[in-house]
Amino acid sequence: MNMQSGAMQSLQATVPITVTIPARRRFYWSLRREFWEYRSLYLAPLAIAALFLCAFLVGEVHASFHMNTSPAVGPIHRPDLFQQSAQSHVVGAYTFAAYVLMAISLIVAIFYCLDTLYGERRDRSILFWKSLPVSDLTSVLAKATIPIVILPLITFVLTVVTQWIMLVLSSGVALVRGENLAGVWGQVPFFQMSLMLFFHLLFIHGFQFAPVYGWLLLISAWAPRAPLLWAVLPPLGIGIAEKLAFNTHYFARMMGYLIGGGPEAIPFTQGKMEIAPLTATAVAKFFAFPGFWVGLAVTALFLAAAVRMRRSREPI
Repeated sequence: MNMQSGAMQSLQATVPITVTIPARRRFYWSLRREFWEYRSLYLAPLAIAALFLCAFLVGEVHASFHMNTSPAVGPIHRPDLFQQSAQSHVVGAYTFAAYVLMAISLIVAIFYCLDTLYGERRDRSILFWKSLPVSDLTSVLAKATIPIVILPLITFVLTVVTQWIMLVLSSGVALVRGENLAGVWGQVPFFQMSLMLFFHLLFIHGFQFAPVYGWLLLISAWAPRAPLLWAVLPPLGIGIAEKLAFNTHYFARMMGYLIGGGPEAIPFTQGKMEIAPLTATAVAKFFAFPGFWVGLAVTALFLAAAVRMRRSREPI
């Protein structure tokens, strides 16, 4: 019995134990990996937000000093016009902060998509990542989730925090000037602005621009060198060739259709670079636009091709 027991223990020690990792956990750690490798995803927006807050504080102090030293002129005798002008200035500053962070987020997303699959082939780290129990599909979907979902959400939270800090700074300057804080807080429709910003970031900068991100990921998985040139030159060359040969711009229209048909098709922007009030009608119009769903279908094709490329391409 002792010999049989010892043989069984020896056999159990040599048999490997298989551990099944759930797919959602593999996907979660794939997302964590992206933030470990690309710290600019959150450091770049944080740096710009800090710089903007410093500039905003200097501007508030300078405006307060100028108000205290300048003689009383026209607007003081028209309190309604003065208050309306001040409210427009405050809301404009908050909107400008949102646009600055959105622009930085878009730039970060573009360069991330161009480098993420190309970079792991360039530094040959793809050999290590492929040795892990994570499929190419999971890796590519995790990388696509960053610019489409995660980065817009990070930008939204950072923008709201930045605007809150701006509000606190404005309140502090108002207290120093001896003004009523109710007037400062009443100038900013904070909840409405945050709701509009959430939809604009997630559904326009995220899902509506998804075909662009999918194309960039495909190029990143395929390009032997210079992925930025390979991403830009083919569409540009097709558009120029069509214009020279046929004097038409159907390809440019198709590209615009895939990313939403231009500002006039986005009910949140009033046909210009200005976030309009969000209504149920505007949301329904946005989701009823065919270009939105066609763009998501094209994104799925690009990502499927990127998965195939990652599976077959060798390190550079």
